[in-house]
Amino acid sequence: MKPARSVPCRILFTLLPAFLFPSFSASAEQLTLKRAVELALNHSPAAGQITADEQRADASFREARNQYLPQLMIGSGLGDTWGYPLSLEGSAPSLFNVTAQSSIINMALRDYIRAARSESKATQLGSKDQRNQIIQETVLAYVELVRWQGLVDHVHQQYNDSLHTQQIVDQRVQEGIDNPQLRKQARLAVARANMHIAEAEGSVHELRALLSQLTGLPQGSIEVDGKSVPGLPEIPSQPEAPETVAEASPSVLFAREHAVAQGFRARAEHRMLWPTADFATQYAVLAKFNNWLQFFPNDVFQRNNATVGVVLRFPIFNTAQKAHAAGADADAVRARKEAESTKNQVSQQVLKAQDSVRQLSAAKEVSDLEYEIAQSNVDATEVRVNSGTATLPDAANAHLEMFEKYNAAQNTDLALTRARIGLLRLTGELEAWTQRAP
Repeated sequence: MKPARSVPCRILFTLLPAFLFPSFSASAEQLTLKRAVELALNHSPAAGQITADEQRADASFREARNQYLPQLMIGSGLGDTWGYPLSLEGSAPSLFNVTAQSSIINMALRDYIRAARSESKATQLGSKDQRNQIIQETVLAYVELVRWQGLVDHVHQQYNDSLHTQQIVDQRVQEGIDNPQLRKQARLAVARANMHIAEAEGSVHELRALLSQLTGLPQGSIEVDGKSVPGLPEIPSQPEAPETVAEASPSVLFAREHAVAQGFRARAEHRMLWPTADFATQYAVLAKFNNWLQFFPNDVFQRNNATVGVVLRFPIFNTAQKAHAAGADADAVRARKEAESTKNQVSQQVLKAQDSVRQLSAAKEVSDLEYEIAQSNVDATEVRVNSGTATLPDAANAHLEMFEKYNAAQNTDLALTRARIGLLRLTGELEAWTQRAP
């Protein structure tokens, strides 16, 4: 028989994990909009691509610049010799050799370095545009998830009301009070409410999955907080000119900087026909078994040999390089035209976004008024039903119309929010707006 003191011990060990490891739900914190954006900028796959592009551009710049530094190589050229010792890959057979070379004067290389520097700057500008894209995608997913979660209870209430109305209509039809056609209308109202439930719950599931992919958080742990979404700025009565907005757009700046880089590359291809000067040196320890003593007496042969000098090159005739330079000129012209096209596209996008915001603002006012009228009709119909001047189907139709107007108002409001967030991205104000979130 076990001692009685083992019972308190078992109770203690049973309760100990509850104190040491509290449940996740009790300690879990809601995901704020600001935190979601921060996580997306660090964990989303697109953010990893941005980092890789920046690293590649920086490595390309350092690769071009470091050609002015000596490239040192240590090795040996061991081999047997029959007759006069011929060279192995351009060097005499040796036990040990050291070679070094670097560029001294190379005008083409200078332009290649300038092109790489401009391309690195263009990559940073392109990264800023991609960063804004990640922020916009995260903000839209977060805001829409807040909206749909708020609509779930409403659509369930709509379904319950429609189901209750259907039961009453079925009873009245069975009693011969109402037309059997009303039964189909009641079933239609229930089916519509069920469709809205499926739409809301499906949207919540999809948006949670999207936020999970963007932030790296488990899908089940994502709890959004509607209070963390700051209010959108007021719509200006005189919006900024689209051309002015396009001038500061990261995508336009990227295209222009890329065109500058292409111009440097084209000039570098032309300067490949210019003279160049390179530093070169070599040191080698020769072996006696390579027949050196048969051709050089002992007092002339030296095992340790070194050469230091400058290699000059004067290109005289190279039609292939001229054709390559002409192709580079065409690439530079194309890049400049693409920059102009990008600016025109951004200007058009800004203009469309501004018009869309104005139109959706007007549509929101209309949908809100229609919903208010539908609410008033519901109240008036209920009064008429109580006084006996209206039937129960009239009240059901009034409620159905009110639910439909409410859904339409919510959809219009969501479309307006999307348009305004898209406009904030185009004007470069989106990231600053997210930083105002609590």
